[in-house]
Parts: sequence; structure tokens; C-alpha cells
Amino acid sequence: MKSFRMVPQLRFLASVRELCETYAIGAGDLVFVSASQQARSFVGVFKGAIVIDYRQYGSGEPTDLMVEGICREIGSRQFQRVVAIGGGTILDVAKLFALKNILPVDQLFAGKIPAVKDKALILLPTTCGTGSEMTNISILELTRSKTKLGLAADALYADEAVLLPELLAGLPFAAFAASSLDALIHAVESYTSPKATALSQLFSLQALTLILKGYQEIAAKGEAARELLLGDFLLASTYAGLAFGNAGCAAVHAMSYPLGAACHVPHGEANYAMFSEVYKTYQMIGGDGSLTALERHLAAILVCQPEQAFAVLDDLLQRILPQKKLREYGVRQADLKEYADIVMTRQGRLMANNYAELSRDTVLGIYEKLL
Repeated sequence: MKSFRMVPQLRFLASVRELCETYAIGAGDLVFVSASQQARSFVGVFKGAIVIDYRQYGSGEPTDLMVEGICREIGSRQFQRVVAIGGGTILDVAKLFALKNILPVDQLFAGKIPAVKDKALILLPTTCGTGSEMTNISILELTRSKTKLGLAADALYADEAVLLPELLAGLPFAAFAASSLDALIHAVESYTSPKATALSQLFSLQALTLILKGYQEIAAKGEAARELLLGDFLLASTYAGLAFGNAGCAAVHAMSYPLGAACHVPHGEANYAMFSEVYKTYQMIGGDGSLTALERHLAAILVCQPEQAFAVLDDLLQRILPQKKLREYGVRQADLKEYADIVMTRQGRLMANNYAELSRDTVLGIYEKLL
């Protein structure tokens, strides 16, 4: 049986002022927001709230140590609502604080502590990639086991997801590129997932269309062209979040997690490193036909023949963010067998969504081609 769900109430706001008037954030709220975002958009706004700048608890991708550090900082202070304003790291961490019990984090992610929600959760993305505002998934690097894992539970759904394009203004181009590439890969993997439905595929295709047309505009006019497209990219990220929240991501994400955990590569960039080679492998193996349909859709946007679609897509993506070899991130040949083992033993949730079945040897072969 397949199904489609959209749980968070989705709100579209026009300005920070409207946000402040709508939500009256203050006493009784736990607010996740970076110091730079607060200085840029929310000076003097969150009076009486508990305000957490996650960057004080670690850099890069979210970790169990970050969550534990924030728990210590909050201590016994009480709150009834969690408001998170930020990128995927902030949103994934903040989701956990809507739960009744979080610690120990590794036991929560192992399913030994039930995920029970007892606080309201409002999420506002400030990047155009993760789609986390629409999903019931939190992904952390578990430092003790040296891997990244996802916790999927209905308790992690936001009550409200708020889209405010103004919050993306000033996003550095490298961060914009990596996050929007993450959204593109969400759209592609969810489209070819065996769990995809006609509805999830509609969201996948619309996300792809917005992102690729935006990339074409940027490739033609330069990096600054993105500033007029932030609303489109934010909406595309949310569409892709809806799609993969229902149909799942797959091998690209599963194979990126060891790279992100070991070499601290930003999530979107780590996915991008895997993307083309995984889909070349799918093309060689064959599957249920959704890949052929995807190639036709890409070809219509990229103005090429379907059989050329992924090659033309690669050329466009290279103009947005040049792809690196794994060795440029510090990966060694000796690491690859461990990476393949991690994928096959710890990422079954994702690998179940592959377009075609991939064996350990196939996964290892992909890594070796990318080294």
C-alpha cells in the first residue's frame, strides 16, 4: 500500500514584521536562531524567550554532542513552544526539543526511548535545501558510533511550517548552491523511489522544474541572479521535502552519510558528490521505468534528447557548483570498504528506496569511481 501525507500546516508570510505579529514570540518559547540571523532580522524581538544559537555548541552538521550541550544550557527552564529559524542543522536539532524525552540521544535514535511530542513546533527555513520543515525526520551525526543516522517519527512533524523568502536574503552563494542541490537530489530520489505515488511525483517534478529553471537563469546571468529567485527556490525545497517525506530518499543520501560524518562535508555537497555516479549505475541496471520518465522531464527543461538528459544536467550543475573527487575531501582508498559496510549495515531505511537494488560490491564500486 502507498499513501501520501502532508502534516504540517503550511503558512506563507511576506515579511519579518508579519511573522512577529502573527506569532508574538516571547515568554514560554524556546527559539533556535543564529546570532547573525537574529542581528539581521530580529533585533529586540524575542524578549522573555529562551534563545539558543546552535553555533555556540559546535560547527557544521548536527551532532549528538550539540544536542546534549543545548540540553545542559536549557537545564530546568520550562517552555511550551519550540520555534526554529535556520537551515537544516537548526531545524533537525530543534525538532528533538519538542519531544518529552531526548537523552541519552543515542538511545533515542536507537528506538529505546519513545519519541513522544509534548510541545508545539514551528519551523522556518532560511536555506533552500533540506525541506526539513515538512518532514518527520531528524538526522544527526552520532559521534560515538561515527555515523549519521536518521530518526523518523510522527512526533517530529512540525505543527506549522512557515515560508518567508526574506530570511534567505544574503545567503552566501556556496551555501545556496549546496542546499539547493540537496533539494534537487531530494526531488530526483523521491521520484524514482518505489514508494513514490502520483502525488509525490507531482511535487518532485515541480521542485525539479523550479530549481533547474533557476539554475539556467543563474548560469546565464551570474550568481547575483539568485536574489530574485529565492522565493522559487524556497518553494522548490518545500515541494521536494513533501516528496521525499512521503517517498523517501535512497542510495545517494545513504552513501553521502559516511563522507559527511568522517570528513565533515556539508550535507548537500556530500550528496552531490554521489549523485551522478549512482544514477549512471541505475541506468546500467535498469528498473521500473520511472527513470525513463524522469529523463523525459529533464530533457524538456534542458532542451535535449532524453538519453542526453543526465549528461546535460551534469554540465549545468558543474556551473553552479564544481564537483570534487572524494580524495579532495581527504578520503583514502582504505576508507572505502568501511564506507560500503556502513551503508549496507546502517542505512537500510534509505537503501530500501533505491530505484534498483545495489549490492555491497556495487556500492564499493561507486565509491571507487568517485575517489
